[in-house]
Amino acid sequence: MCVIRDCAAELAGVFTDIFNLSLLQGSVPTCLKTSIIVPVPKQSVVVSLNDYRPIALTSVVMKCFERLVLDHIKAGLPSTLDPFQFAYRRNRSTDDAISIAVHTVLSHLERQGTYARLLFVDYSSAFNTILPDRLFLKMTNLGIHQKICLWVRNFLTDRPQTVRMGPYYSSTLVLSTGAPQGCVLSPFLYSLYTFDCTPLYKSNTIIKFADDTTVVGLISENDETAYRKEVQGLIQWCKENNLMLNTKKTKELIIDFRRKKSVFLPLHINGEEVERVGSFKYLGIYISEDLSWTANINMVVRKVQGRLYFLRMLRGLNLSQHLLLSYYHSTIESVLTYSILSWYGSSSETDKKALQRIIKIAQNVIGLQLPTLDEIFTSRTLKKSHNILRDPTHPAHNFFELLPSGRRYRTMKTRTTRLLNSFYPRALIALNNDLRASCKK
Repeated sequence: MCVIRDCAAELAGVFTDIFNLSLLQGSVPTCLKTSIIVPVPKQSVVVSLNDYRPIALTSVVMKCFERLVLDHIKAGLPSTLDPFQFAYRRNRSTDDAISIAVHTVLSHLERQGTYARLLFVDYSSAFNTILPDRLFLKMTNLGIHQKICLWVRNFLTDRPQTVRMGPYYSSTLVLSTGAPQGCVLSPFLYSLYTFDCTPLYKSNTIIKFADDTTVVGLISENDETAYRKEVQGLIQWCKENNLMLNTKKTKELIIDFRRKKSVFLPLHINGEEVERVGSFKYLGIYISEDLSWTANINMVVRKVQGRLYFLRMLRGLNLSQHLLLSYYHSTIESVLTYSILSWYGSSSETDKKALQRIIKIAQNVIGLQLPTLDEIFTSRTLKKSHNILRDPTHPAHNFFELLPSGRRYRTMKTRTTRLLNSFYPRALIALNNDLRASCKK
């Protein structure tokens, strides 16, 4: 890496010729797509080989090449492609994915006689199942230049890889299926591979964040026909695209606020019953069947309490306030505010006070005034709202509609406080308050 950086001027022309020739021929030199696989544990306790994530280490030169190809592919794609894929895209985050899912459900539940079923789909080794030939066809259909499509197919074909465990190396294996995890291009190629995984019925929504896929079924009058056909359609789509559904890890959450609840028939995938849960950790946030956020906040509080102990220890070592503040922002505040837009507005006052107590303790330890969660939530709400307003391809862009006067935004009509306190109604109110304050100045 140091040699490449120090000799950038001398090597730039050489690499440019190599890269251009590779793209022209639609072929990647074997030495550039050779990788060393390092198994990284997904969790602290490893029980089986599936508990490892195979991270591919490739050359720095190849990573630079991949970034150039990635920029070229993105530039040629329509901005409206796969609007409900929230990963690896500008102005998209877990906040957006969770907020859209919650808003979709709450808006539907405003009507009487309705409920929602959320299917959290788990794929087995999703990145490792990509078929290069099928990806080539999909990229071609999207209008991507054929030379790029050929190059990508060759990049994923005949890839030599060796597994490294400590000082030991396995024999070399050549693969022609999947995209190596850890490569620059792989996440985006997976997004292209799954862009056509879209709902068959208007009453359903498929929300994707990389390989985390959620089917949101909006049920009215106990008619689950469209939802169950949607699931069967997803199963068929997976078979056609070589993706394997992991039924044991796939979970279903039913959200029903009706007084007279019906008996819910279980959902089956490939002959196996899908487990129904009362709470599910989705993109790092616990979503409960009553849409309260107590379980999530309890998890957050437990997580940061141990970090407060280390903060006290660091103060005991006479670290400066500047370093203590850096530790707080990176290890405590980051956990307290993770995906805050999707859950803070709907949290109970009791839960909010529990979180604020953490900040007060840290404030006393550091000896500096720290921003409250209310302040952080308000500032991030306004920032996210302005980003959505500037992005017409965002799924929530149509929620922000200016009134004919042009002085304020149309607020959402809500029947319940559940919807009123969720992110998008709160965001519209915050925007209007901000506009009102600006006019007074």
